[in-house]
Amino acid sequence: MGEIVLAAKITHVPTMLLSEQPGNLQGCRQQAIDGHREIMRRAREKGVDTIVVLDTHWLVNAGFHINSNPVFKGCYTSHEFPHFIQNLDYEYKGDPELGDAIAAKATEKGVHTLSHQVETLDLEYGTLVPMHFMEPGDIPIVSIAAWCTVHNLQDSRKLGEAIREAIEASDRKVMLLASGSLSHKIWENELYAANNGTFTISREFNRQVDLRVLELWQQGEIATFLKMLPEYAQYCSGEGGMHDTAMLFGALGWDKYTGKGEVIGEYFPSSGTGQVNVVFPVL
Repeated sequence: MGEIVLAAKITHVPTMLLSEQPGNLQGCRQQAIDGHREIMRRAREKGVDTIVVLDTHWLVNAGFHINSNPVFKGCYTSHEFPHFIQNLDYEYKGDPELGDAIAAKATEKGVHTLSHQVETLDLEYGTLVPMHFMEPGDIPIVSIAAWCTVHNLQDSRKLGEAIREAIEASDRKVMLLASGSLSHKIWENELYAANNGTFTISREFNRQVDLRVLELWQQGEIATFLKMLPEYAQYCSGEGGMHDTAMLFGALGWDKYTGKGEVIGEYFPSSGTGQVNVVFPVL
C-alpha cells in the first residue's frame, strides 16, 4: 500500500534562481532555497520515491490536467519573467502510471481529469523552480495543473482526495507539494520601483491575513482556515485561485485534518506577494 509521507506548501519565486547568480540579488532568497533543500532532505529520510507537484503556474481553462510524461527534458525560459528565468536546463523522470491512476480516481468522483503523455507538453516553473533546488535525481515526478481559472475549490478538494486514494492504491511513497504563494497581489508596474517591489508586499491587508493564516496552520486550526479559504483566495488574490491549497488539504483530510504546520525558514514578501515554505505532518 502506498502513502503520502510528506506534504508541504512551498514557494517558487523566480528570484530564487537569481539568488544563486552574481549580482545585486545574490543570496537574497537563501533561506527559501535552504527550506526547499531541508524539505527534500526530510523526504529522502522518509524514503520518498515519487514527487507530486500541484503547480499554480500551469493555467488550465477546462477540466483538470496532469502531466504524466515518462521523461521531462528541456530548456526553459519564462514568458512571464524572461529577465528572471532564462535557459533553465532540466531533465527528470516521470510516473505515467500514477498520473493515469490519479486522473481515473478523480473522474470516478465526478471531477473530469485528463492525464497526458505528450512529449511537447512542457513543465511550468511552479514545478521547475522547486525541482531545481530539491534535485530529485532519479525520483520521478508528476505535475498537476493548479492554476484553475473556471473551477471551484470543492472540485479541487475532490482531486486532492483522488490523489491520496490513487497513491494508497499504489506502492509509492510520495511527497506532495502545493507550489504557490499565499497572497499574490503583484505590485502595479508604476509602483514597483518606488516601493522596492522585489522585497516588499503590495498590501498591508494581505500581509496581515497571511500571518493569520500561518497562525491557524501552526495551531492546527485547519477547519477554521478552510472556512475562510474562498474569501482569502478572492480578496488576497491567492495564486492560481489557491487551488493547489485546496488539493493539498483535500489529500490530507480536509476539515478533519488536525495536523500543525511547521514553517521552514520564514515568511517573506516578494514582488508584492507573500511567500513561505510550510510542512504538514501526514496523519
